[in-house]
Amino acid sequence: MKKLFALIVFCFCASLLIAQEGRTVISLNGEWEFDQTKTAFPPARFTRKIPVPGLIHLAVPRVAEYNKFFQSGEQDAVIQENHNFIEDMDYTPMYNWYRKKIRIDQNLSGQQLFLTIKKSQYTTMLYVNGMFIGRSIECWTPIDMDITGAVKFGEENEILILVGDRAWLPSEAAGGTDKEKAHYLPGIWDDVFISATGKIRVDRVLFLPSLAKKTVTAKILVRSLYPPQMEYGAPMWDNCKMEFVVKEKISGRTVATQTLEGRAKRDNKTFFELNIPLEQPVAWTPESPFLYEGEVKIYDGDTLTDKYAINFGMRDFGAAGKAFTLNNQRYYLRGSNITLQRFFEDPDCGNLAWDREWVKKMLIDIPKSLDWNAFRICVGIVPDFWYDLCDEYGIVLQNEWLYWQNHGWDEQLRKEYTDWVWSDGNHPSIVIWDCINENRDVFIGNTLIPELKKLDPTRIYDAGYMTADDMNAIQMTEPHPYRSQNSTVPIETINEWFERRPYDLGDLNTIESRNSPGVPHLVNEYGWIWLWRDGRPSKLTVQNYTYFLGTGATPDQRREMQAYWLQCETEWLRSERHAGILAFTHLTNNYGFTGDWFINNIKDLEIGPTLRWFKHCFAPQAVFINIVDQRYMKHPEPYKPGSNLLFTLVGVNDNATLSSGKVVLKLLNSNGVVSAQQDLNIRISAFSKRIEPCMIALPQEKGGYLMVAEFYPEGNSTPIISRRYLKIGDSKDEKFSFFEMKL
Repeated sequence: MKKLFALIVFCFCASLLIAQEGRTVISLNGEWEFDQTKTAFPPARFTRKIPVPGLIHLAVPRVAEYNKFFQSGEQDAVIQENHNFIEDMDYTPMYNWYRKKIRIDQNLSGQQLFLTIKKSQYTTMLYVNGMFIGRSIECWTPIDMDITGAVKFGEENEILILVGDRAWLPSEAAGGTDKEKAHYLPGIWDDVFISATGKIRVDRVLFLPSLAKKTVTAKILVRSLYPPQMEYGAPMWDNCKMEFVVKEKISGRTVATQTLEGRAKRDNKTFFELNIPLEQPVAWTPESPFLYEGEVKIYDGDTLTDKYAINFGMRDFGAAGKAFTLNNQRYYLRGSNITLQRFFEDPDCGNLAWDREWVKKMLIDIPKSLDWNAFRICVGIVPDFWYDLCDEYGIVLQNEWLYWQNHGWDEQLRKEYTDWVWSDGNHPSIVIWDCINENRDVFIGNTLIPELKKLDPTRIYDAGYMTADDMNAIQMTEPHPYRSQNSTVPIETINEWFERRPYDLGDLNTIESRNSPGVPHLVNEYGWIWLWRDGRPSKLTVQNYTYFLGTGATPDQRREMQAYWLQCETEWLRSERHAGILAFTHLTNNYGFTGDWFINNIKDLEIGPTLRWFKHCFAPQAVFINIVDQRYMKHPEPYKPGSNLLFTLVGVNDNATLSSGKVVLKLLNSNGVVSAQQDLNIRISAFSKRIEPCMIALPQEKGGYLMVAEFYPEGNSTPIISRRYLKIGDSKDEKFSFFEMKL
């Protein structure tokens, strides 16, 4: 028993202290003391515990106004287009106090200690042993503070962190407002640790790849903790040496080394840059996510003063005309969006965002089973280990700052965006820096983005709705084709609204307007047909379901319509050969303005019908039926019994090789019986689409029919399915029933 206890203590201590030559890291993750106050004075005593990382909703016992942060879902959605969290505030903003006591070993005396909070929202103040260390208004980039002068070595130290409310985030902060959020939960939501080094240390480092040139460019900010020049003639600079080592992540084999000597300015940060050749670099792709480790050693004279290592991948991401390219080959993005900051409002979110197994299943396993290779991290970024998972398992990301409604001051935008690139820029999974959502900002577009490109030229920069008329050099656009948006139309006039704007769902010939030709178009939002996980319409879609299904529809009927609708729209957008298609949205707040496609309790990640059908419309090789829907769309006239139906099939191929296979066309009556069938062969060129004219003789029997196209790519026995509902009869006012195909 004593041996077991000793082993537990050893493992616990090992998890807190990571000592290596040059740098010692003490993890502060885990349980902290916690409490809230109405004024900016610490609590007289701490009555709660809270996990770090996490947000204040995880405190035990719960915070006093816990229930105000989450909608219960007991009532149906009230039609609502946006929310003003300041004008409609329904809770009391509080000061949130975190406290942890930790013993710091005497052996670290003489080292320089920094406390790092990777992400904390919305304002953060740090105290150590009663001494004020500093304040930060940055919410999505690391906070690093020098605590050396406040530490008691060989003794217990009290760390006190104050986190403020979103309502108090100052005007200059580069933090946006999401008009589809009601509450902004504060808290420390990424790793916290202390690092001990010598007086010259790594502040930030980037390993930027060029697969084509077989080099990696190392950029580094070196922080000197030597005191500044106080007397005339005293030193301002110190000589330092940096050793760069590149290793294969899994094997540990060293593939390159390089040394750089320079001078570090005292009490400052000094920039250095070095190109490191790699003889036979292995490419990183989502299909084969090969990782390297970049290591930096810093010497102060002959003394090793810091050692820092981080992963990166050798990949080139860019654009050629209207296509994205990965490693000099066209690469189509297929996937969805994640709105984590909205998910934090979900009453079932709990600690799921920090549960590695749950995140991996949601972010990696399920998407890869659907042939997705990409996500947009939307209206706010995510904890660092999410990016690590995408690096390791192969998902590419459009990484979006929370910049939608209100902005921030230019200099603070420059500061935070620049540190964003420094902090997250080693992740090969991040291929697009998304600086703005559905908005415009001249400073960001024409001043800041060109500056950031000089720091990181290996990625594409997105500036929201800015066009070539707004910017000197636009790299991509992000159209959001919401074709049935009608959330504010009064219920009394909803029929008239749709009659004036009939939507040809299922028509693949509709051309989406493109405001900047000649660059890639990433459709990273579409749908407007959201449901809550229990099958009820969201705040933005009550009118849609009322019009198409009536007020008495069941959750299963709505889910079936949603799955069919999104299948048709995905087929349409993929037929246009956009550079990327990212459906909205894979994870968000239940009971909110939109919705995701899981059902029941989100902790179980139970997929609904929409995700099952996404497997087909997002398949890299697919064949789609080009016919307007006649089940849900009310304006098309039925086809005449016994007539010949002329239509086209559209084949798409995202792969670099020819796709060929067999298409089996079936027409199923309302009982699921095959009324007509024909087979044909199809060949689709690499990275292309093919339009295949077809004709089928319709049955004499009136009724509702389901047309199914089963595409069997060569060598596959499992079909990729497209479907359309047809009416055969004399009048659209007749009653029709349809066979529903289940997956």
